[in-house]
Order: sequence, then structure tokens, then C-alpha cells
Amino acid sequence: MTDLAPHELRILVAVDEEQSFTAAAARLDTTQSAVSHAVRACERKLGAVLFERGRHGARPTAAGARAVAYARRILRLLDAIGPEVRGAGTDGPLTGTLRIAAFRSAAAHLLPSVLARLAERHPGLGTHVRIVREIGRGTAGEVADGRADLGLATLDAGGPPAVPGLVAVRLYEESYALAHPQGHRAPRELPLVDWDENCGSYTRDWWQRQDWIPPATVNVEDDTVALSLVAQGLGMAIMPRTALLGAPAGLAVTDLGPRPPSRFVGYVTTPELAGTAAVRALIRELRDVPLPVGLAPAQLATATQLSKTGQLPAPAQLPAPARPPAPARPSTASRSRRNSSASASSV
Repeated sequence: MTDLAPHELRILVAVDEEQSFTAAAARLDTTQSAVSHAVRACERKLGAVLFERGRHGARPTAAGARAVAYARRILRLLDAIGPEVRGAGTDGPLTGTLRIAAFRSAAAHLLPSVLARLAERHPGLGTHVRIVREIGRGTAGEVADGRADLGLATLDAGGPPAVPGLVAVRLYEESYALAHPQGHRAPRELPLVDWDENCGSYTRDWWQRQDWIPPATVNVEDDTVALSLVAQGLGMAIMPRTALLGAPAGLAVTDLGPRPPSRFVGYVTTPELAGTAAVRALIRELRDVPLPVGLAPAQLATATQLSKTGQLPAPAQLPAPARPPAPARPSTASRSRRNSSASASSV
């Protein structure tokens, strides 16, 4: 039986975050020899090397990264014991701190009203919001690694979470639209402004069914930068509806036909935290808060709404290019990216 004490778990987390035995010791107000001894004891109990030591400090091995993730989650449960026990059998205000991971557009347009309602009901419950780009494991990875109690993430239509072991629930569905410069005579002649996020995979099938392709692709790392480039006439972009809320002046939005590409947004948490009072309170607000304009509750989605075979708007809405397009496909259509499940952003 593996028997790691709470102080050993805290040392593992400190070494991982500080990437140094010396810095971890200073953070925990102990000696470097005590930290080294505790790490060696953990490695002996677990039967694996947890950190690579060297001139550049301490780096977690694959086994170490897994051990640290469990350590964070266990320590979080230990922190929750007090509030959970004191609040058992009561409906009174909650105390403590909730850690939330969210991609940018969800944090900007969904969380404010959710947190306002939560603060009104539980003024003693603090929140810490971490903005995470939805790349790879995204916000779901933050939850799985014990850095967040709940994450707002993009989810597959019906499959399991991309990060195993998490609870994932859809909240709403949002469609994509075309952002292009206001008044441009032929938006389809412009380059596609694309960015490296998981949500790009939701438009891949849609792009492959179109009878046109952009002449070039401009890659950026942030959706707000993409919109600014579009507003200045430097390209066009296929964006989720929430990313287009509060778009800059000079930008126009055109629907992508009757069956546009869409994505689901929901929350992810761990099975052990899903039952805690604070996380349950947050989930209630997420389910009850009015959605931003243009979003549909996930339970109302139909098979037709989920179809990604829609065509472009009529030429009257989106002028056709004046010359034949180049043969290269946009990166959104050609790159194969995996969705994050409960994955975390920019958009």
C-alpha cells in the first residue's frame, strides 16, 4: 500500500511548480535536504523516479507529472473537508475559493453573470479565474492536473472527454459565422485569418464541402488579433459566435448558411469535486444563467443543428471571387486537430 503523507504531497507540488529543490524548500520554509529526503521517500514508495535532477533544476518525469497531478487533487480534497463538514445539512452561504479555468470568450461573455449570481448567494466564496487557451488538453488539462476545480471547455458532440477520468457536461451550442471587413467588395478573395485553437477542427468538415477556398492563410495566436486584422481589411475569419461579441468597428458578420458548423461548450470537473458544495453551486449557476444572444442550450440541439454540411451564403450575401482561387487549402481544413473535451483560450 502506498502511504504518502500530506506534507510529502505538498513537497511534490512545490518542486514541480518551482522546478528546483532549493526554491521549493524556501517556499515551504524548510531545508533543501528535507525536500530531497521527502522526494526520495516518495520515489521509493511509488517505485518510480519522479524528477530529473540536473544543473537546470528539477524537471518532472512522466511518472512525476502524473504523481503531481494526483497530489494536487488530493490536497484540494483535503482543503475541502472543513467547509464540506461545517456546511453539511445546511443551505447557508458557502466559504472558501473556487478555481475556474476558462478560454477567453467564455470567460468574457459567460462567466461575469455567473460569478455575479454566485457572489450574491455566497458572498464568502471567492473565485480565481485562470484564462487558458484551448490548445491540446486546454482547460480540461488544468482540471485533470489539479490546477482548477472546474473548466469551461469545448466538447465533442457525443464522445467521451478528451482527457480521461473527467466528468463533462454540455451547456450550450454555438454556431460559427464569417467575419469580414465591412463593405469589402469581395470577401472571398481575402486571406483566411486562422489561429491555433482546438475549435478549428469543428470547421474542417465544413471547409472540405465548400466550392471555394481562400487564396492564402494568415496564422495568428489569438482570436482578438484575428478580429483586429479582419477589421483592418487584411483578411476574413470563421469564428464562433461568442468570439464575435463586442467585435471591433469596421467588421461585418455573415451567417454561413442554414446549417453552419457549430461547437458545444460545457464544463468539466473531476468525479471527486463534482459532489462538493462549492462546485455544485457553480454548476447550478452555469445551468441557470441566461445565455448570450445567439447561443442555444445544448439540450435543445437537434441532429439538423449538428450537421456540418451547410454551404456558403448566397452570392448576394457574400460576393464570389473575381479570379480562380489558388489550389492550397486553408490550414483549418487541412490540419487534423483533436478536440479538447471539456477542452480550454482563447475561443
